[in-house]
Amino acid sequence: MQNPSTIQVWDIFVRLFHWTLVLAFAVAYVSSEAENELHIYAGYTVLGLIVFRVFWGLIGSKYAKFKDFIYSPKTVYHYIKSSRAGTAQHYLGHNPLGGWMVLAMLIMLFVVTLSGLKVYAIEEGAGLLAANHVNLAVIANANAAEEDDDDDAASNGESAEKFWEEAHEISTNLLLVLIGLHIFGVVLHSRLHKENLVKAMLTGKKNIP
Repeated sequence: MQNPSTIQVWDIFVRLFHWTLVLAFAVAYVSSEAENELHIYAGYTVLGLIVFRVFWGLIGSKYAKFKDFIYSPKTVYHYIKSSRAGTAQHYLGHNPLGGWMVLAMLIMLFVVTLSGLKVYAIEEGAGLLAANHVNLAVIANANAAEEDDDDDAASNGESAEKFWEEAHEISTNLLLVLIGLHIFGVVLHSRLHKENLVKAMLTGKKNIP
């Protein structure tokens, strides 16, 4: 039975998405140096979760929808300003700043997984993007009439691999910065509004202001 002083905010799908994403990213990050299948499968899991969250952000429950927490830059600015003064408005769902953080993290997660898939395709010739890489290689070989052309193709392949490896590393580091800011925001919001956001993401319930 629901406590009359609480309200169900986060549905079961949002909560499962959140904690599964935390686990999948942690596994992918820890296994990144080993470059084993665990890292690949964790990356696929993250990609699948991103696709689901976008889908659920369009047709999901009230507080899961993007339209509920993507506010105008002006609203975000006023929220930041009022938060510094300790007078910020309380939101049952994501606050304006938190909403944009969700969007930023989803975009960066996609960049991380996309760049990782490109590296996997170039190095191993496998993965969701491997077909494109193979086709490019066939075209390059078919058009190569001289040995110098083959050398150029190999050089281009190495350049592409280096580019996507650097993109993967940089985007991962940027994502870590966003995660740090997200955790900081959770702590700040919890203190400002005197509510436990971690518990809310476990139970789905928040106190009614």
